Amino acid sequence: MGKKGIEILGVDVQKLLQMLNEALCEEWLAYYQYWVGARLMEGPMRSEIEPELLVHADQELNHAVMVVDRIIQIGGTPVLTPEDWMKLSKCAYEVPSDPYVEAILNQNLTGERCAIQRYKGLADFTSGKDHSTHQMATAILNEELEHEQDIEDWIADIQKMKDDLKKIRA
Repeated sequence: MGKKGIEILGVDVQKLLQMLNEALCEEWLAYYQYWVGARLMEGPMRSEIEPELLVHADQELNHAVMVVDRIIQIGGTPVLTPEDWMKLSKCAYEVPSDPYVEAILNQNLTGERCAIQRYKGLADFTSGKDHSTHQMATAILNEELEHEQDIEDWIADIQKMKDDLKKIRA
């Protein structure tokens, strides 16, 4: 991005770069959380959920690409080492030590809700000022909202299955 482009952003560029680098770290952690969780997952509906979690992982990786591109466009440097991901991320990475499908889904749900807050914050910060970052943040926010809904639906389906089994056993 040229000097005039940066000049007209209308936001504190250093703060924006910090927010974008934090988002980048969170996207890498979210990608891995989805990817490894999908691989380890056990339990009901695994065969239906696993491929969808891998799609979510790919979308998180695409978010990281979008964020890196924007950081570079506005003259910043993206986080360069994985060691910094945990330090800069405001969203927790939860080790998938329990491979049960509901545990994996709940971990991903927590991550999605944190990402929703991240991109709402970025959208609010850039609204009416930095149109390109605002559009990017809004597009990513919409995907994060879809991910949250998918996960909530799977958790509800598993709960319904458990409830139905209880009725059969009673």
